[in-house]
Parts: sequence; structure tokens; C-alpha cells
Amino acid sequence: MQYIIKTVVPLLFLLIPYGLLAQSTYLPQGSKHQALLNRLEILLQKNDDLNLTTVKPFSRKIAVRIAETADSIQKTGGNLLSRVDEYNLRSLLMNNSEWVTGTDTSDFYSKKSIWNTFYKTKANLLEVNTKDFFFTVNPVLQQQLSFESDEHSDDRLFLNTKGLTVRGLIAKKVGFSAYITDNQERAPLFVQDRIIQYNAVPGYGFYKPFKRTATDYIDARGSINFTAARYFDFQFGYDKNFIGNGYRSLFLSDFSNSYLFLKINTRIWKFNYMNLFTELTPQTIQINAGDKLLDKKYTSMHHLSMDVTKWLNIGIFEAVVFDRRNHFEFSYLNPVIFLRLAEQQNGSADNAFVGIDLKANVAKRFQFYGQLLLDELKVSEMRSGKGWWANKFGIQAGGKYIDAFSIRNLDLQGEVNLVRPFTYSHYDSLANYTHYNQPMAHPLGANFVEAIGIVRYQPHPKWTTSARLIVWKQGVDTAGTNYGSNVFKVNTTRSGDYGFSLPSGPGSTGINAQLLVSYEVRENLFLEASALVRNFKPGIAEVGNRNTSVITAGLRMNMFRREYDY
Repeated sequence: MQYIIKTVVPLLFLLIPYGLLAQSTYLPQGSKHQALLNRLEILLQKNDDLNLTTVKPFSRKIAVRIAETADSIQKTGGNLLSRVDEYNLRSLLMNNSEWVTGTDTSDFYSKKSIWNTFYKTKANLLEVNTKDFFFTVNPVLQQQLSFESDEHSDDRLFLNTKGLTVRGLIAKKVGFSAYITDNQERAPLFVQDRIIQYNAVPGYGFYKPFKRTATDYIDARGSINFTAARYFDFQFGYDKNFIGNGYRSLFLSDFSNSYLFLKINTRIWKFNYMNLFTELTPQTIQINAGDKLLDKKYTSMHHLSMDVTKWLNIGIFEAVVFDRRNHFEFSYLNPVIFLRLAEQQNGSADNAFVGIDLKANVAKRFQFYGQLLLDELKVSEMRSGKGWWANKFGIQAGGKYIDAFSIRNLDLQGEVNLVRPFTYSHYDSLANYTHYNQPMAHPLGANFVEAIGIVRYQPHPKWTTSARLIVWKQGVDTAGTNYGSNVFKVNTTRSGDYGFSLPSGPGSTGINAQLLVSYEVRENLFLEASALVRNFKPGIAEVGNRNTSVITAGLRMNMFRREYDY
């Protein structure tokens, strides 16, 4: 990544004379305001700011602009928002007050502060808002205590997270943010199995054993960003990104560990064009050694989002994963060239992907979305029906229905994902689509079919309930045969070239169901209770069933909820 810095930073300085413009930080992963933005995207239907938001996280500045637009429509008799929506909208504005311009902010302030310094506003422990400087500091907390029914475990499950998050703006031209937590976790047994299998805590990096069956890890993220020449948004940081409109993403998800990246986002007219350059860690058994310098690999990604009509958005995605003995491939820095062509010109066979995504807002109640990812495809082999191994692709199709059956704030979502065997894998173990021993796209890797159903109901501003059901079937690799499920395995170890169906190999089936009830005690402080039921039937006799149910009670403040949704 140092090569990216040396190459791109001079370009940034060339742009600075054109003037730094207002720059926003981003809503954090799992922001409670994402549900409102999802609803507004459908309710407004023709809002370009929302329709172009396939790449996440979301700009705070744009989120406020959208909220103020919705608020203006509501106040002029538009009847766009429910009482609950109005509460959520005020919360969004309150938590991003640095960008609020067109609304009364008197309700943002606390009736009583602590020592006339802390919690002067309802949203932030410490807030400084003066000319040319905005700064906030907030504690981060998540405490969970769980009981698991699995007969193989007598240990009580827990999650102990505590930390700090800060963000700020300098002259509304340079934005910065940082987030750090210390975590101790004993997850359900099926998660512990995954940690042992992959030598990685899902979603995180370096970890240490803790109390025999638990883990201890730090989550640190941060970035700095600014806008130059009005249309170009630059972000340099260590965090996660997500490309898609669904619950899952087949392009890039936030499932794996954070990573170092440089992102250049260009938004003009009805186009949004994102360039993302990342530095990743390839698969290694020394991931938690603590005294070994880990190798690096890299990706270059482009995503072009276009509003082809006022209600239909289409996106084009491409990515390449490569290893160059710990240095970047400069030809992939070109922001406009097709990466596949650059790969061919290099004489390499790096791991390249292309894809297309779309979403359509219909009747201010529905949204339909989908992704098509192509790793490799030969039409003649598709027509032959022989199951050629290298026809590697993934398909996502989904829909959202808000205010379902005329019940305000009852939102439904359904999604189907399927990924062919060997997708995301490569003949070079360093070029597979993974980071820190974890998939970069779907948690299951490849060779699966998955269906997801989500019900979310917010009957009262303080109360939110949700139910989620995930059902999947996946082919299983055996000790002697690679059926294309494990994206870490080199695909040259396959048993042959033909006969790979979907799913291929012995079939495992799984069900993951969750019920959640959440109450917001005060701004950004939640009391939560959940029930998780997971049934898993492996496709091979060597692996026993892992059926379990988990009851959890927890307290969460200023952070996303920890999920076990696989």
C-alpha cells in the first residue's frame, strides 16, 4: 500500500489548488439510521442521492440532505412519514448535526448536562461545535450474556466490548473519524468451530485465546477524507466497505476483517463512480502469532452506478485480486481502464471478476434488487449442460416491501443467493478473494444456495422488533475431493473438469433463525433480548450435527449489534 500512497498522494496535491470543499465522514457500520434511509429510498422513489447509494458506508452529509428533503415534504403536507419515521428522522439529524442547515435544532440539546461539559447534546458525550471545528467523542459499549442449549458446552457465552469513537471536521473541508474497542467474546459453539477451522474470528483480525474457549481481540478503525474539485471524494483509512443493496453482497461485503484502503468516489449528474484500492492479508496459519510479519496481497475495484431512469439504477462492477511480492501493480491504479484488459496487458492471470447490479423502486412501496457476479463463464459449456467446473458465477435476487399490508413501519425483505462451485477461488492461493482467513463476499464461500427472509417492525419510536430466517444448502468438500466450496483451496485440486452441479458434492443443510426485541433507553443506548435457533446437518458422516439455541440479553451503546448470521 505504500506504493499507492507514493503514487496517488502527489495527484491529490495537484487537485488541492482547485479548492478543498466540504467533506463529510460516514455513518458507521450497522448504523441504526440505515433502516430509515432504506425506507426513504423507496418512499421518495426518485431521489438521485439515494438511488446512487449502492456503495456503503453512507456519507453523513448526504444522509442529512436526504433527511431534510423528506422533512420538508412532510411539513408541506406530503404525509410521507409516519410518527415513528419522524422520530427516526430527528434522531438522524441529531446524530449528524454538523450538516444540519434547514431545521430547528433546539431539541438536540439535553435539559441537563454533566458538569456543563458532558452530554450537552443528547447524542454525544462530548461535542465541540465552533467556527471551523466540529468534534465529538462517544463511549462504545456492548455487553451480552447468553445461554446456549448445545449439550457439548457448559460454558456461559458472553460478549464484553468497550471502547471509544471520535469524529470531526476541520473548516468543513477535512473530515476524520476513529473507532477502537477491546473485546472478549465466547461465541456459540458453531462460531467457535468456525474460528478453529479458519483460524480467524469472523469480522476481525489478530486475536488471542481467552479463558480456554473464548477470544480476546481489538477492533480499530479510522479514516481521513476530503473532497477536491467538487466532485471527487477521497478517503484513506482502515475499515470495511460494502457494495450492494441486499442483506448479503456477492461483490464486496463487510464480513471479513478491516483493511487498509484508498477510495476515490466521483459523483456527478446521475453517475457515481467508485475506485477502491486495498491491501489485504492472504491465508496464513500465523494469523495470531503476534511476532511474524504477514505477507500482503492487493485488490483494485471499480463500481459505476447509473440512474438510467428516475426509479431504476444499474451498476457495473469489476475487481482484480493479485500478489506482486508485497507491492502494488501500478497498471491497476488507472481509474478508467477495464481491469481485465490491464490484467491481459500485464501478461498475468490474476483473479478478475466482473458484475452487474440493479435496483428498481416501484409504487413507493417496493424495491427489487439483484447482482450478477461473473468469475469465469463459457457460454458453450453452459449450453452443453455437463457442469464444467470453470463456469463460476453468483446470482442474487431480492425485494423489499415497506409498510406491508398498510401497516406503518412493518417492513419485509426476501433474498435468494446462489454461487457456483469454485467461484472466488484461484489456482494461485494468494489470489483468492479472501482477507485475513475470511471470505471477502459471502460467509459461506461458494457452492451454495441460500434464501433469507426478514421482518422488521417498529411499532413505537423506542421499540424495534425483527425476525430473520436464513436457510441454505451447500456442497461439502470431503477429505479427498475438492467440490469447490472452500474458496481458500486452489482450484487445481478439483477431481475433474465436469459434473459440478449446484450445490456439488455431499449436501449440507442449515437453518439460522433469530428473533430480536430492542428498546432505546436514551439516544444510542439500547436494551436488547434475542433468541437464536440454528440447525445444521452436515453432508458427511465425519462431522456431527451442530444444533443449538441461544438466548441473549444485552446492553449496547454507540455501535452495531454483533450478529451470528451464518
